[in-house]
Amino acid sequence: MVLKVFFPSCCATAESGLLIGRWIPEQNSAVVLAVVHFPFIPGQVKQYLSEVQRVTQINMCVLGSWSNSKQEKEGVLDKFLEDLSTIFSHEPWIQLSKERDSKFWSCCIFQKYPSSPKEDEFILVYYDQRKVMLSQLHPTDSLTTSADHEGNDASKLGAVFDTVAKSKVLFMTDRYDDGPIKLTHWQSEGVEASIIVELMKQASVPVCMLLTFLLSLVSSVCKSRVMKFWPLSFIWSKLSTCEQLGHRLEHLQIISSNRKAQNQTQLMRKANIFVSLFIDMALGILLMSWLYRENRIGQLADTLIPVADHIAKELQDLLQWLMGVPAGLKMNRALDQVLGRFFLYHIHLWISYIHLMSPFIEMILWYVGLSACLGLTVALSILSDIIALLTFHIYCFYVYGARLYCLKIYGLSSLWRLFRGKKWNVLRQRVDSCSYDLDQLFIGTLLFTILLFLLPTAALYYLVFTLLRLLVVVVQGLIHLLVDLIDSLPLYSVILRLCRSYRLAASVKFRVLEQKPGKPLRLLMQINPLSYGSVVQTYRLTTYACYPKDSWSSLCKKLFVGELIYPWKHKGEKQD
Repeated sequence: MVLKVFFPSCCATAESGLLIGRWIPEQNSAVVLAVVHFPFIPGQVKQYLSEVQRVTQINMCVLGSWSNSKQEKEGVLDKFLEDLSTIFSHEPWIQLSKERDSKFWSCCIFQKYPSSPKEDEFILVYYDQRKVMLSQLHPTDSLTTSADHEGNDASKLGAVFDTVAKSKVLFMTDRYDDGPIKLTHWQSEGVEASIIVELMKQASVPVCMLLTFLLSLVSSVCKSRVMKFWPLSFIWSKLSTCEQLGHRLEHLQIISSNRKAQNQTQLMRKANIFVSLFIDMALGILLMSWLYRENRIGQLADTLIPVADHIAKELQDLLQWLMGVPAGLKMNRALDQVLGRFFLYHIHLWISYIHLMSPFIEMILWYVGLSACLGLTVALSILSDIIALLTFHIYCFYVYGARLYCLKIYGLSSLWRLFRGKKWNVLRQRVDSCSYDLDQLFIGTLLFTILLFLLPTAALYYLVFTLLRLLVVVVQGLIHLLVDLIDSLPLYSVILRLCRSYRLAASVKFRVLEQKPGKPLRLLMQINPLSYGSVVQTYRLTTYACYPKDSWSSLCKKLFVGELIYPWKHKGEKQD
């Protein structure tokens, strides 16, 4: 039988006493948590262990005895250590001792009813108690999808980590306590505490209560019936700024909630949200300070009108080029002139609107700059909405061209089925055979000819304005990607992986310290941290998606048949 003993490295220099911890019979291993020093009263030790077991819900017991031969005289405690196995009836009884003037340890086991006549083999595993207690073991894919014995090893390590993590109450006692029991563990020199941290915890309670009340008030206003009426509901659902504000409101409610985190995942999620909000607001304040320094708001307002005029002039020149002979192509003269003048009139209306708003642009930008104090993501969302408003005429051009082109495509496809004696069955959603008379075929031939000769003109306008629309969509998509990156990146977990990598454990590795025949094998357990990619994938925060995610094939299909790409629809809504 191979007996594994997980021994805390901080107890290697402890005085002689009792080994207390947990015995795991399924794994035939013992997890030592602390050493009780001599002298002690056995009844008080049993009472203390029962109290710890009631709080931690762990089967805590006396595993055996520990003898430090460097501090004790040889042969003094031998008889006493043997008698302890009769007082604390644990099966098996482990006796560890450090040999004098030697780096090897001796380990023996006492059993009243030995299960095997063979000599027992011992593996002594040292572990850093503080790191194991604070770490969270994450099962990796290699452990869960490989061979069965590897999965069993992961469950064994999980039991060891879980035992140490749940024994925090045991580590609250140190050598300076006046109690009858003296322990040695990783905090035995004094409980780690900070007066500043404790004061901040006490001061944060009324602040969180006030913030919770204000957030609940704002949330109730947002969910009221007033926000469900048409103008407000339309604005709230279409603007990226409103979506981002609602997303950050949910994050603030999670942070200020007085509900305690149930597990490590919820705790890490709260910490990631808090750090993300803090960094987001810090970047927003830096942006706001940069905008209001050296009158950059005024310079931006003075630049905006000339840029809008330049874009309008370029569009007018483009339309004049399309109304002529673009690239040597001969278009339908009548349809070309009608479409060109229609779009030129829209540009004229847009220029008039921009010049009408020019006296108020600097004031609008001044108030928009103040919104950066709510976070960089809010400022980027406002920038995306401003780009959408400034390019609304391009969006209108694209919609007009796409609808006209789509009408011609579907008309030609329907008339092509007429020539083949077929029609589209709307009820059954399939193509059925149909017989047409001479008049229907004649009118269908005329319409097919008209639509076919008008298609190149409509397709050219659709192609040009689709490219302009795609350019705007790419710019807005990059902004939304940056917003989603800031919202979803688990910054706290990444910082924790950088500074304290042992807190995010993926697996462990064992290093051989000493190996000698007749002596227990001594190993050192070290923690392998998660990779940065696994950290981001495991603790990535959920975000909202402004646009539905289409595949490349569906996107090309929409472009070919003239369907609208990335309309002002949100994820989860039905598309036209």
